[in-house]
Amino acid sequence: MFDVKVCELLNSQINKEFYSAYLYLDFSNYFTDQGLNGFANWYKVQAQEERDHALLFMQYMQNNNLKVSLDAIGKPEISYIDSMTPLKAGLEHEEFVTASIHTIYDSAYQVKDFRTMQFLDWFIKEQGEEETNANDLIRKMELFGTDAKGLYLLDQELGQRIYTAPSLVL
Repeated sequence: MFDVKVCELLNSQINKEFYSAYLYLDFSNYFTDQGLNGFANWYKVQAQEERDHALLFMQYMQNNNLKVSLDAIGKPEISYIDSMTPLKAGLEHEEFVTASIHTIYDSAYQVKDFRTMQFLDWFIKEQGEEETNANDLIRKMELFGTDAKGLYLLDQELGQRIYTAPSLVL
């Protein structure tokens, strides 16, 4: 029997992950408008990852006969001042998602829900990587973003990112 609070948090996480995908698609659109197609690609791949994270949470719930409830996805409310704005907002958002997953883990721990804790282990590791990637992107932009040639090379590098589906076994 699953704890009601843990189930609610898992379900809420599905919607947070779908929002993450929506947010990153908004970032991708911004960078496309700026002519930075590599940055647009990087965030489009990021959106694909977030969508798959939502689907993994959904599948976990379904595999455990838990009801999934999808909420409306809110429109990202970001004022793009410059190209650094989405990068910093992305890091802030990843920190928010990390805190959310930690909350689920803590709730599962409180009720000795070891199955959910084991499921979340992959996401905790993944969030560490997500925050590192966001920080690295900010640092690179600070180093190279004000130089046209540096920005061009960074954009080319980000354009090389490809999507690979997560290999989490449920």
